[in-house]
Amino acid sequence: MLYLHSLEDAEEIFKALSAPMRLRIMELIYKEELSMNDLARMLDLTNSAISLHVSKLESAGLVTIRTTSGKRGLMKIVQPVYSRMIVDMAPQSTPRHCYQDDIAVGHYISCDAHPTCGLATTSNIIGELDDPKVFSYPERFRAGILWMGYGSISYDLPNRLNAGQTLQELQISFEISSECPEVNEDYPSDIYFEINGIPLGNWVSPGDYGSRRGILSPFWWPEPLNQYGLLKTLIINSEGTFIDGTHRISKTKIDDLHIDYNSSINFTLSVPKETANCGGLTLFGEDFGDYKQNIRVKMYYDKQ
Repeated sequence: MLYLHSLEDAEEIFKALSAPMRLRIMELIYKEELSMNDLARMLDLTNSAISLHVSKLESAGLVTIRTTSGKRGLMKIVQPVYSRMIVDMAPQSTPRHCYQDDIAVGHYISCDAHPTCGLATTSNIIGELDDPKVFSYPERFRAGILWMGYGSISYDLPNRLNAGQTLQELQISFEISSECPEVNEDYPSDIYFEINGIPLGNWVSPGDYGSRRGILSPFWWPEPLNQYGLLKTLIINSEGTFIDGTHRISKTKIDDLHIDYNSSINFTLSVPKETANCGGLTLFGEDFGDYKQNIRVKMYYDKQ
């Protein structure tokens, strides 16, 4: 999800989408994987015209271009970055102050992983596949992807609040999918979230994606393993807890977490073995999957 806090922030997006042909390109690439040549043929445009339109969309951050081998040499595949966009059109009465941090997926503080499971760095798989003890290896701090059939994983989130600052909203975004023994895009998984032991609700991951290679995945990464996930944003504010700002998953509000400048912030993701859809979870870091980011934490606060 792309979350823009003002019309000014959205200006470049609106400019990129102002041309009907670029809107048509976005519609087409959400339906199937298409190359630049495919788009030119389907829209009856020259390659140079398609390149110009796609360049505008890429500059606005709406698409990425992936080069892959084709029947007649290299092909440039155009892929959408976001599946949803939210724009706050009403101006904020006061400026929003924010602290932001990124946490690598291997920097967890505790983990209870069960097969199928594993971790990998950008250069190799850590230890043996489906061996839970690898989650204790020191190489895990360099991990760019981790997966488990069921279990839990916890992270300490940085708390940069100072005395006199009040937390108004907490956002945690991550690329995530289910974990199937191979790949299966129809493989639902109930993934639960907690902050400091307080339940935030759950979200059902649709599947484990592997119909194509991840945009960022290293060249050696085996095709039968998880390739990419969905970029999801968990938002806790004064109205409750939401996924992607629109779907409320619980009534837990930011004040229910009792976070002040002295608080620890422990964030846990889990897939219980006994849940109805026990489909595991996969977390992608900045060098795997489709999105160039780790676990991203944003703390919006007011000053007194």
